This record gives sequence, structure tokens and C-alpha cells, in this order.
Amino acid sequence: MVPESSLAASPDPWIAEAAERIAVRVDRELAALVGVSSPSGDFDGAEEAVAVVVAMLPDEAIVERIPCSSPGHADDLLASVPGSGRARVLLLGHLDTVHGHGAHRPLEYDGERLYGSGSIDMKGGVAISLGVIRELVAVSDRFAEIALLLVNDEEWRRHPFAHGQRFAGFDACLCFEAGELGAAGEEAVVVRRKAAATVRIEAAGRAAHSGSNPDDGRNALLALGEIARRLAAFHDPHGEHRLTVVPTVLESGSGFNVVPGSGELYLDLRADDLEAIEPVLAAVPVELEEVRLHVEVVRRWPGMDMREAAAAPLARAGELLGRPIHAGERGGASDASHLAGHVPLAIDGLGPLGAGAHAPDEHLIASSLRPRAEVAIALTSVLLD
Repeated sequence: MVPESSLAASPDPWIAEAAERIAVRVDRELAALVGVSSPSGDFDGAEEAVAVVVAMLPDEAIVERIPCSSPGHADDLLASVPGSGRARVLLLGHLDTVHGHGAHRPLEYDGERLYGSGSIDMKGGVAISLGVIRELVAVSDRFAEIALLLVNDEEWRRHPFAHGQRFAGFDACLCFEAGELGAAGEEAVVVRRKAAATVRIEAAGRAAHSGSNPDDGRNALLALGEIARRLAAFHDPHGEHRLTVVPTVLESGSGFNVVPGSGELYLDLRADDLEAIEPVLAAVPVELEEVRLHVEVVRRWPGMDMREAAAAPLARAGELLGRPIHAGERGGASDASHLAGHVPLAIDGLGPLGAGAHAPDEHLIASSLRPRAEVAIALTSVLLD
């Protein structure tokens, strides 16, 4: 439930009216979005999700398909609304999910919880962003351009983000990943994120019969297990760089009676800056117990720290909202971090409240949709001034 304290004050009338119009439509639009199974990398699912979004855009939007950062993926969606003012603001999100077609769960209502694949990560946020762009059409004299970028590869991108430079002339980026509340129950957004890296280590040993001649083999599984243990020792979330090192996937072996001759290990690393991961990479030897090891960073996500830049806009937005907006931080990666290096201000976490991202019980809190829409409208309004 959303704490009563977060709903107590009255927002500016235009903000309240706009949020009410968004709330009237958001349930059914969310159901349509979640109803599409769009696992990352699935071309047909992405195309269907894009078609659903295009149907919800205002007539004034100029729709463009731009190449995805990941080869072989469906093109990303860019919708722009031109205006006669000066501000240029980007609304950002993604349509892909981690849930495969076999595990897909359409939206289900269970009291306050709306369950469904991708509901909180991040189709709930997409639904709010669509409401925001529709509301802004009526005040087009306050901006030069409002753009909505929805990508199809955020959940498992191994290639550099392709769109940062395109928006270098924009004043701000608002990303609609899941929202949160502050410690006192106040509305919160995300202004700081850790840098993130996915590390893959490939092991090449020698297979052998595990019963007849096990000592002729060179066990890749054991080598990778030892490396996982060594690298996990760098884990120091309360240290100078707040570094986390978590082995996440280990695949090795071809049969129950075969010494594993090859394998691969994945690790998830997070820190305040990407440089902090270098000692971890350097700790991987070229060879361990005659098993050759090869390490590569398959994706790098920059960090984001907008605490200083966001302070004044959040304070002004809180005044319009009639309640404070807390500047929070999060360890999870987001495309907002890629835009943070190209625009003066990037703020994330404008989506609804919920839990269970990437899990079968993924859900959002229905009563958070309207107040989070109010937060998004209030902050956008400040950025247009």
C-alpha cells in the first residue's frame, strides 16, 4: 500500500487533473502492454509491443524506428512531439522483459497487486510515460520537443548503447524504471546508480573419462569454481568503491561420467565507477591447474550521479506536488546511466511502485499509479520552465 503520508497534500490543480486523466486509462493500457510477451531479443514480440505503444501515442507524435543497439533486434521506437517553446526533454524506457514466452504471465488483478511479466520492469513505467506525453501535447508552447525513446534490448544488451549522442542537445532525461519511497514514506526517484559490468570467463581444459582415466583430464569446472571463489573475495559493498562481485552463472560438463573439458562463468560486478572492477579482472590468471582461462567484459554500464544537478528541480517539483520528493539511489543498472553522460540532468525511478522484477511474482501496486503519475507530471513541468 502507498502510505497515507505520501497522499496527504494536494498537488497543483493542473498536475492533479493530468494525473487523473492518466489514471483513468493506465490500467487497460498496462494490461495491453503486459499482454504482449516480449522477451529480450525476440523480434516478433518486440514488434507487437511497439505496435501497441504506437496505438496509444497522441496523434501529434512523429513516430520513427531507429536501429537497436543490439544487432538482430527489432528497431527501437522514438516518438517526438514538437512544440514552440525552448525545453527539450527525453522520456526513456524499454519494452523487453526477461521472461520467456513459456513463462509469460498476462496481467492479473489481485487486490492492490497487479501481477504480470514485465509489469514493474518496466511496462508500468512505459504506461505512465505514455500518459505524460499525451498530457504535454496540450502545453506545447512550453517545450521545443518532447521525445519518448523505448528500446528493445535493455535487459540483456552486450553492445554499447547507440543513442546517447543523439540526445546530447536535450535538457533532461526522465527514465520510468520502477519507483520507490523514501525512509519516511515520501515519494522518491533515483538520481544515483552504480556502474555495472557483466564479466565472462571461459575455461579450456581437457576432457577425459571420469572412471577409467580421470587424471588425464584437466577439470574446467574446478578451475572456474576456484576462480569464482577468488573473485568473490573482492566483494566489498561497504568499502571505498562500494564494489559488489557476485558469481551468477556457471556452466560446465557434458556428461555425468566425463571430466569437464570446458565451461564458462559469469559474474555481475557493481561499483561507483567502472575503474573499480579492474583489480578484479587482473586477478584472473591466464592458466590455473593447466586449464586456460580467458576473461572478457561482455557489457559495461556507466554509473550515474545526479544528486547535485537534481536537487533544485526536485525541490521545485515537490512544491508543485504538495509533498517532498526524495533523491534516492539504486544498485541496479538502467539506460538512464547511458544518457547521464550526454544531458545536464537525468532522473530515474519515475515508474510505479512494485516488486518481484525478473521473478514469477513480478507485480506493481495499483494505488501507486496515480501518485507516481503526479510525480512525473510535476517534475516534467519544472523542467519545461
